[in-house]
Amino acid sequence: MQYQVLVKTNGVTGMLCVKEWAVVNLFTLPIATRTSPLAMAQALDVQARLAKAHGKANPDENFPILGLITTGDAITDRTLLTVGGKGLFTRELEAALFNGQARLAVHSMKDVPTRLPEGLEIAIMVEREDPRDTLLSREGMTRIEDLPEGAKLGTASVRRQAQALALRPDLKVTLLRGNVDTRLETLRSGKVDATFLARAGLRRLGREQARIEPLALSAMIPAPAQGAVGVEIRSDDDEARQALTPLNHMPTQVCVAAERGFLEALDGSCRTPIAAHATLNGLEIHLRGEVLAPDGARRWSDETRIILPDLNPGAAHHLGWQLGQDVKHDGGKALARIIAPTG
Repeated sequence: MQYQVLVKTNGVTGMLCVKEWAVVNLFTLPIATRTSPLAMAQALDVQARLAKAHGKANPDENFPILGLITTGDAITDRTLLTVGGKGLFTRELEAALFNGQARLAVHSMKDVPTRLPEGLEIAIMVEREDPRDTLLSREGMTRIEDLPEGAKLGTASVRRQAQALALRPDLKVTLLRGNVDTRLETLRSGKVDATFLARAGLRRLGREQARIEPLALSAMIPAPAQGAVGVEIRSDDDEARQALTPLNHMPTQVCVAAERGFLEALDGSCRTPIAAHATLNGLEIHLRGEVLAPDGARRWSDETRIILPDLNPGAAHHLGWQLGQDVKHDGGKALARIIAPTG
């Protein structure tokens, strides 16, 4: 909401105190975020961008941050699939938007379901970080092919599990959840021999591991929207949308729309290993996508490259959805059993 306040200043001419009154505009847009170090770093980045865009010297005054613990953060001993799948990192933040505690909610876009609750929308996305995965190992290997025979790989991602097993069926995959520091400590302790972290997160946190060469896209396509940060608002909050507009990075929005279209076509959930990555060269978009069996034994992939009429997220989303439909058709009954298992 925007409202006017009276600000009193004092000017002194000799011994005479002169009271001057001025009217200024002040708006407050509280930002909801998860409390993990990475989520807070992303929220602080959005806060700083907003303050700069609107000439606010005190970001905490106009864009205070509301840290919330989500269901996904609270449960670390099980996979997301067993406790509800997608949405576990967004529900509490979206509740804060609905009840008025927050006007903005900052999300890692890879955690955002393809269908949002009615009345909410992703207003903007800031420029994307490097979306590639990084392999970290106790012995310094940075390629999956170089890991020791039967190495213990820690991950909670069914996509990363499937892609690793497709290359190295001998690996022993074990559940590893938690924030970046938790996973790094588990690796250092020797409980696992290797793990994956998104390079985007390492860079945003300023970790030295960000300097490690990430996995090539030919070896591991990232999760749809990995490395992208979006800001969600209520659809009726025109002031919040207008305030965010200077932060939007349209090439990121277009690429993420294509990747999320692919995910939506395959009805992507946390139980299905799905990967997608789009790049833009002018108006030419190149999208690659794949779906795998959880054990990596089978994979279905395709790619497309077209010239968009303009930088239109809607057209990009349709492109991704169509590529997903093509992969689904090619996969037939075998892929259908993975997407919608019975029993």
